[in-house]
Amino acid sequence: MTLSRTPAAQAGEPESLAARLQPVPRVADAERARVRLEDLVATFDSDAGRRELIGNEKVCALLLAIADHSAFVWRLITGDPARLYHLFRTAPEARLDEVLSELAENCERISDQPSLMRMLRQARQEVALVIALADLGGIWPLDQVTDALSRAADIFVRCALRFLLREARARGRLLCEEARVESHCGLVVLALGKLGATELNYSSDVDLVVFYDADCRWLAEGVAPGPLYVRLTQALARLLSDRTSDGYVLRVDLRLRPDPGSTAVAISTQSALNYYEVVGQNWERAALIKARPIAGDIALGESLLGELSAFIWRKYFDYAAIADIHAMKRQIHAVRGHGQVTVPGHDLKLGRGGIREIEFFVQTQQLIFGGRRPSLRGRRTLDMLSELQAEGWITRQAVEDLSAAYIQLRSFEHRLQMIADEQTQRLPSDEEDLKRFARFCGYSGYATFEADLTKTLLRVEDHYSKLFEHAAGLDRDTGSLVFTGVADDPETLETLRALGFRKPEVAAETIRGWHFGRRPAVQSPRAREVLTELVPALLDSLSGSGDPDAALAAFDQALARMPAAVELFSILRANKAVRDLFGDVLGSAPRLASILAQRPHLLDAAIDPQFLQAAIDIAPYEMRAQRVLEASTFEIFLDQARIFAQEEGFLIGIRVLSGVLDPLDAGGAYSALAEAVVGVTLSRVEKEFQKEHGAIPQGRACVIAMGKLGSREMTAASDLDLILLYDFDPERPQSDGARPLHASVYYTRLTQRLISALTSATRQGRLYDVDLRLRPSGRSGPVATQLRSFVEYQMNEAETWEHMALTRARPIGGDATLRDDARAAIGTTLRVPRDPRRTAGEAAEMRVLIEKEKGAGSKFDLKLMPGGIIDIEFIAQYLTLIHAHSCPDFLQTETAAKFVAALRGRYVLPAEGETLTHAYALYARFTQMQRLTLGSDADPRMAAEGVKRRLAEALDVPDFQRVEAQIAETAAHVRALFQKLLSQNQP
Repeated sequence: MTLSRTPAAQAGEPESLAARLQPVPRVADAERARVRLEDLVATFDSDAGRRELIGNEKVCALLLAIADHSAFVWRLITGDPARLYHLFRTAPEARLDEVLSELAENCERISDQPSLMRMLRQARQEVALVIALADLGGIWPLDQVTDALSRAADIFVRCALRFLLREARARGRLLCEEARVESHCGLVVLALGKLGATELNYSSDVDLVVFYDADCRWLAEGVAPGPLYVRLTQALARLLSDRTSDGYVLRVDLRLRPDPGSTAVAISTQSALNYYEVVGQNWERAALIKARPIAGDIALGESLLGELSAFIWRKYFDYAAIADIHAMKRQIHAVRGHGQVTVPGHDLKLGRGGIREIEFFVQTQQLIFGGRRPSLRGRRTLDMLSELQAEGWITRQAVEDLSAAYIQLRSFEHRLQMIADEQTQRLPSDEEDLKRFARFCGYSGYATFEADLTKTLLRVEDHYSKLFEHAAGLDRDTGSLVFTGVADDPETLETLRALGFRKPEVAAETIRGWHFGRRPAVQSPRAREVLTELVPALLDSLSGSGDPDAALAAFDQALARMPAAVELFSILRANKAVRDLFGDVLGSAPRLASILAQRPHLLDAAIDPQFLQAAIDIAPYEMRAQRVLEASTFEIFLDQARIFAQEEGFLIGIRVLSGVLDPLDAGGAYSALAEAVVGVTLSRVEKEFQKEHGAIPQGRACVIAMGKLGSREMTAASDLDLILLYDFDPERPQSDGARPLHASVYYTRLTQRLISALTSATRQGRLYDVDLRLRPSGRSGPVATQLRSFVEYQMNEAETWEHMALTRARPIGGDATLRDDARAAIGTTLRVPRDPRRTAGEAAEMRVLIEKEKGAGSKFDLKLMPGGIIDIEFIAQYLTLIHAHSCPDFLQTETAAKFVAALRGRYVLPAEGETLTHAYALYARFTQMQRLTLGSDADPRMAAEGVKRRLAEALDVPDFQRVEAQIAETAAHVRALFQKLLSQNQP
């Protein structure tokens, strides 16, 4: 018989504890340790056992270290020497399983509390010894140690509660079967903190919260739920916490329940939900991240956590929480004296660079981003560090540094607690004690230990401070910024001038007005408190916008329209990149600034790691839009569709503004988004409509995109030109629902529902304006058109201008087969040979009519002005109508693609093609930037300098004057070409 092998190990099971020992803690007082080990060995009743134990070098070294450093573990060893011999011969995993299984089995037979308390405490002693040996012996890594401690604690709590529930049932207070006493008890124990995260430390307390269902149907008649569950909770705490001659099981802390100063130790689930909804605080959200049902009615606990999910995980990136959490950390440092990184007396948990900073680092990011990233809602610290990196929120270096630090600090924490089974994280202050502890941690000397630990603490502090401890403000670097009182501070005015404000007195008065509460959004104390911290950093960001005066004025105007601003202030204060982007938007894109003032959460998109992925294809938008279809009601769907369109549309605009997306490509992105929105809206409207009227047998419906959506040239302010087509079996024209309709009525009403869904205003605003005037027969025709009627109209009745419009027609949503049929019908219509001179004449007449009805527009009305966008589009459409029969490339709906086809087929001269291509790109870039920054009708000549700078950058010219000149020059060339190709070709 040896200590290194067991029959189980030979069969493929884990090897024995002795066989797996690694280098162990170092002895500080060798003589004392040797004497204690000899005393232990002397208690063995077998010479072979003594010789074998002493003869195993690694076992001997481990026992010497424990004898020297850990009074608690040594007491467990000497209390039952025979148990120790058995432990070394057994795999620690197997022994832990055995102890916990025996406990769970034996607790079922216990009928009195003293026996149960003794059994629980004896089990805890053996668990503590097994885990200590596996930990100190280098067999288990940290996560296995904490998992074992947590698993044991779960079973301790479960056994104690099950005993109490069985007692309550025996006394007639619970009426359920004994086998279901837990699932039917109406009470659940939630573990929070380290136990909730399965990260329990060696001598930790356990944070438990007890909730109950006040309407539990298994309570006996006349039994009041509150008093019963409070007594059960109090008894549970006593069973686990009271000290006897066998020690204790777990230190139970019930103070993390809602408002512990005024509530009972067990709280009804409804009271809990009401509390968290009305007065729940951010630190409670952080605590509930780790919440886990461990005993009692587990399903009740899972249901409660599900209902609390909206409280814990905010829908938008939550920066308002970060200040509260960091304030807690600063208070810990201030109150408990943890202001410096020093090893003697340092608190490994609460001190600078300690465990709590790593946990706060993770939890704060979870609270901010977890609402939109379910993968960040996990409980375990190391797992969430890795997930944060996988999602792109932190660097790989941060993960490596903080993970290594967490493992090291937790391991040191366990060594501290193993000394005397004390709930402590504070290192010794005495130099000799520190030297001893360094050796207990495996270091040869204190100097190496101190250097290693200091490096770890400083590294943690550095990562933490980069996220949370921002500079105090501009006063250190730029100058004074004082906005109190009623008079201007001269130094503040100089600082504002240095920041680029041309009118510093106006800026100072504006900001002073905020502090006086002159805007509704800053009238609450909390808003002004956050604003005070924000102003220096905000001014710094506004100074980089290119027009800080205009940016500040835009922000002030936004505040005048906002009822509250704490959310916006918190977002801006917490993230410099977002703040700089916001300043840039204020200075150069007042339209976007106005949107942000109403919906500040849209800034979330700008800090998403996927921000730079400028998708312009339909597939990514369709994939994300599919989530909107899952809305539980139609009203929620309408709101979520609008939120989706707003967020994605804003993101496209920000990508254009920041240079990630070329303005020339923005039309494709806006169009892909609109196509996805129309598609999901049609799907949901059809689903809702069928609930009332059923479906048309073999009925099909699809949407034809016309205009800018059809040609994939939408802007931020475009409306939608749509046609709805349908088809059905004429032999079965009635729908099959409770309220049947004929197909023509059915699809007319379906179209009306679709248009209403796209255009109506909800709490979240509007989606799009929709124009149906391009349908067959225009306003006089039905809003929905049968495929056969559409084909006949296009082939026999449509005028040339309608066929010109058809060159941009594109099926985008609905039945795939009908889209194919529509696409074929459009292609057939456009490929009909036409008389070039007649077609040119009719197109030219239409252009003259437009000029008479709408005027020629100003020099910056690029659509209507001579040589502008309409001329460009008419040329492309004319070329399509006269050449599509011989060149299928003209059937592409994009204007630019038609010019490419014209050049390839030599239907225009190279110089003419170059003129058209250049003009199209120039107009598209300018229009995209104009609509993005100003909207549809604003005159760019009246815009702020920051906007003019943006427009100049879009055309790659040095200033706005050059913009005017280039547009005028291009328009003259286009007009000349229009007259050559169309006007001069008239019959």
